[in-house]
Formats: sequence, structure tokens, C-alpha cells
Amino acid sequence: MDKVHIVITGRRNTGKSSLVNAILGQSKAIVSDTPGTTTDPVKKSYEIPGVASVIFVDTAGIDDKGTLGTLRIEKTLEAIQQADAGILVITHNRFGKYEKELIRKFQTGKQPFLIVHNQSDLQPLSTELENFLTTQYNVPVIRFSAYESRSDTLIKAISRIIPAAGQKSLLNGLTQPGDMVMLVTPIDSEAPTGRLILPQVQMLRTILDRQCISLVMQPQQIESYFTRSSLRPDLVITDSQAFKEVAALIPPEIPLTSFSIVLAHGKGNFKKYLEGTPAIDKLRDGDRILLLESCSHHVSCEDIGRIKIPALLQRYTGKHLNFDFVAGSGTPQSPWSDYTLIIQCGGCMMTTRQLHCLLQPAINAGIPVSNYGMTLAYIQGIFERVTAPFRKK
Repeated sequence: MDKVHIVITGRRNTGKSSLVNAILGQSKAIVSDTPGTTTDPVKKSYEIPGVASVIFVDTAGIDDKGTLGTLRIEKTLEAIQQADAGILVITHNRFGKYEKELIRKFQTGKQPFLIVHNQSDLQPLSTELENFLTTQYNVPVIRFSAYESRSDTLIKAISRIIPAAGQKSLLNGLTQPGDMVMLVTPIDSEAPTGRLILPQVQMLRTILDRQCISLVMQPQQIESYFTRSSLRPDLVITDSQAFKEVAALIPPEIPLTSFSIVLAHGKGNFKKYLEGTPAIDKLRDGDRILLLESCSHHVSCEDIGRIKIPALLQRYTGKHLNFDFVAGSGTPQSPWSDYTLIIQCGGCMMTTRQLHCLLQPAINAGIPVSNYGMTLAYIQGIFERVTAPFRKK
């Protein structure tokens, strides 16, 4: 389940950071009477019980000035594009071109939003402006003061605009209550010390939420399990790096896939991944491939994106290939048109919207896109098997 990103926008000095602090009940964001205190977008996590895990993205003022101000505005616009929902903060009944442009961004991106009239203790929201905003845009308009208002009303309003799509279960259509799901989780040098990686944790929680039974083991324990137990899992999800070993141990009648492919189906552009992965067979000497990683991390000799996939692709194709890498939500230094294939990681650290925004320029340019798990499955000859559970839907 994605954390819902809610971007907080408006002009400078409208109290965006004060609003975040009031919601959190803590002084997490720096506030000042000086316009432009917030520079780069600042992210703060918050739990709305029974609704969602939320990340508030506090942004620089849309009316920032100067060369640095232009760069800050670009970051703000990027944060808006990647957000699931938005809050437009206004003060002193001021509503003009900046606010209209921000609303246009939300409407273009089909993102739900609400309007907060902040600092209402200093100047109350006029009835005339409130009527105009509710009539013109059909969105909630909240009177708020960080110093006088309780945040309960605002939290309720935020809860109502959180997109339901962001709460879709990763195992929708794959499991029913009572099903048994086997998770195969290798422990190697890439595994964090004393912890599971995020996709494995997400899958465990999803299994519990769907009232299923989970079995967790390493690849070398699979054979022992089937020897000692007559219970057969309804679904097996493995780390993509262990595909070859695990596929040989799981009976063919048992559905098999990977964490990365489940994430691709739940969050990514799955149809385009399916269409794009076979382009591996068309790679030629000198082709450039871009690998997109959703997180930054130390690279080891067992790194799946930086080491293993490039080596396996060159071995499979027999071609000399060039590779570029981008971590996080950044964009490549080279134009998208320079790439013959783009391979996205599972995207556990990104939201559904962020993944789609990141890959859309490549898709628009007609460049084939794939996913770590699908690429590994294709190279190892089990692509049809591990995508079959999703093709039946």
C-alpha cells in the first residue's frame, strides 16, 4: 500500500509550514515571517488511523523570486506533479493568478485538492470569496489558524480527498481469505542487517490484511518444506534474483511470481512492462539501457540493478551493451531517445503516481520499458509462468 503524498502549495509566507506543524503537533518544519523560508520540498510522515499513511510535502512559494527562486518553483511544480492530492494555502482573502495556476495544475493532473484559508485569526475568510471558491471549483474550503484552530476539521477534510486508488491491495485478484502464500526471501549481502527489505515487509502486511496465511523461508528450505508437509501454497512469491532456483523447486501447477512483479502489477504500468520486456531479444551491440532505481543505496558485488542485470543481459544477448543508472525520482542526463530499453525496479520506495510520472516520457517516446523481475524472468525463460497469475485476471 502506497503512502499517500499530499503536497502543500501556495504563495510565500502563507503559513504552509505552520500548517504542517499544527497537523503534526510538533515543530518539525522551520517557520519564519521571512518569505521564502522553505526552499526544497520537505516531507513529513503522518498516520491518519483507519485511513492512510500520509506524507505531507511542504513546498516553496509559487511566487518565489530570483534565479534560486525559479529553481525552487521548478521543484515545487515537480512535487505537485508527483503528489496524489493537494492543499492550496491562501491568506488574507488573496486569490489571483498564482492560485489559479496551482489549481489548473491539480485539475490537469486529476488530483483531488482542498483550499485552506490560513491565518484566519488575523483576517477571516470573506463570505464572498468562500462562495466563489466553492462554486467555481467545487472543493472544500477550510478556515484555519495554526494558533487557534484544532486540526480535527482539517484532517477530516484531508481524509475525504485521499484517492482510493492509493489504497489498493497489492494482492487484489491473486488471493482469497484463507489462502496460503509462500514468501521466498533469500538472505545475502544485499539483505539489510537484521531486517527484511521493504517489498517483503509490504507483502507480509498485505497477506495479513487479506486474512491469508503466510509461509516465509529461504530458497534452500523449499525442498524440505514440500517433503515434510502435504499443505500446498496457493501462491509463491520469491525474490526475483532466486527465480531459477525457486522455479525448479515449485511444482508447475502452483502459481509463481516475484515481489518485483507483484509491485509492477500493483503500482507500475504493467501492460507496458509486458509489451516492452520482449524487446530484450532485439538488443544490438552498442545499445544503451537505462536502469531506474527508486532508492539510493551502497552498491555491492551482488547488487541486482548495477551488477547482476547488466551482466546477465550481456550474457543472454551476447551483445556489448551500455548502461546508465538513475536513483530516486531523478531523470537521466541523456535524452530519453538515447535509450533502447528502460528497466524500472519494483518501485517499493515510490508511489503509483511517481512511478507513472517517471516512466511516461519514455512511453510517450515509444521506448520499450521493463521491470527488474520481468527482465530476470525473461532471461531465465520463465517469463510466461511468472506473469500468468496476472494474465488470468
